[in-house]
Amino acid sequence: MRIRSSFPARLAAACAVCAAALPAVAQHNIEKLKQFKVATTDLNIPLVEQSGRNADAIRENLKRVKLPPGFSIDLFAVVPDARHMAVAPSTNMLFVGTRKTAVWAVTDRNSDGIADEVKSFAPSLKFSVPNGVCWTPDGFLIVAEHNRILNFPAAEFFYEGPDVAVIEVVGQGKLIPPEEESFNHGARTCRVGPDGMLYVTLGQPFNVPPRDKLELYKQWGIGGIVRMNAFDGSQREVFATGVRNSVGQAFNPRDGSLWFTDNQTDGMGDDIPNGEINRATEPGQFFGYPWKQGTTRITEFGYDNDPLPDNISDPQVLTIAHAADLGLTFYSGRMFPEKYRGGLFSAQHGSWNRTQPVGARVLFTSLKEDGTADHTEVFAEGWLDENGIYRGRPVDVAVMKDGSLLISDDFAGAIYRVTYAAP
Repeated sequence: MRIRSSFPARLAAACAVCAAALPAVAQHNIEKLKQFKVATTDLNIPLVEQSGRNADAIRENLKRVKLPPGFSIDLFAVVPDARHMAVAPSTNMLFVGTRKTAVWAVTDRNSDGIADEVKSFAPSLKFSVPNGVCWTPDGFLIVAEHNRILNFPAAEFFYEGPDVAVIEVVGQGKLIPPEEESFNHGARTCRVGPDGMLYVTLGQPFNVPPRDKLELYKQWGIGGIVRMNAFDGSQREVFATGVRNSVGQAFNPRDGSLWFTDNQTDGMGDDIPNGEINRATEPGQFFGYPWKQGTTRITEFGYDNDPLPDNISDPQVLTIAHAADLGLTFYSGRMFPEKYRGGLFSAQHGSWNRTQPVGARVLFTSLKEDGTADHTEVFAEGWLDENGIYRGRPVDVAVMKDGSLLISDDFAGAIYRVTYAAP
């Protein structure tokens, strides 16, 4: 199904489907909200404090961040555990996922470039690792959890209260087999592609997957990317395989190709394997894992003794090992200089198992005329200080409608805003 109908028609259709398909007596909040009914009576949602000592300390740390000439960075919002971001289509707000139990609604009501209000979205629901947030073209918010996907009609207009209408795209325990759930690699990301389908990254739960898991994971798309109908989860298929743990994806609006990061295998030393930024141009591509990552053969379970598969799609960008490349976005704004327009910004969360920490920065990759990667450079750095202490850990990047760039940080619990003015 393609997502092309008008918003009122889609909302009406969603209401009809939910009302017809669900039991009359709901037992849980999710069932009530699927029927567009009230699940709670508490209309007061606490706000996150945006001023005071914590905000001041975050701004002080931002003085360490280095940017190219003409660029400035400031605190946009205090957002606890801020991970992936979805900028609203019609209003000056965004939704922010976490690896915990909250999705945040962040609003700049007076359009001054600083958020006025941060509060929990749909608090009557119990989220579980709602890391992935994204939009359909006609204004439905998708939340991809560890093992469930929800769809919220008109979330940017109906987020003020604790109860919001919801469509269950994939029910709890049906995104992956429940026995494959793990505290490792359970943060999903999502995007709706040019084809109207919902794309979801599914990291495999091991450092290196055992051989007896490979066939199961291939069938489910674990260690890859799956796509499906964004409203009912139908037409599900495995789009890409051979990926260890992608926690970031973005479609290039110029050619429709899907770019995604991949996190590195641990325990092989400081300098291998390289991190990856990959490009998928068609369904069915294989990106090498677990036989190869970057330019390195994987030794665990004897994968390096196997003949190397001959159908591997090589990375577009090799990044420094163990920097934890996460969210990425194509720059679609007009505020930044021409050099950056149409290029790719990506966030490096920073290493956790390296003797010399690296990362905690934002990269920029320019593209060639044929749509492939050209040159990658550091755009913003300074969250990792001279003592090897993290003052912040970037997770995701997103472009606001005015062309400014947002950077989320789950360590400091903040979102930053980068702007440009010609020197």
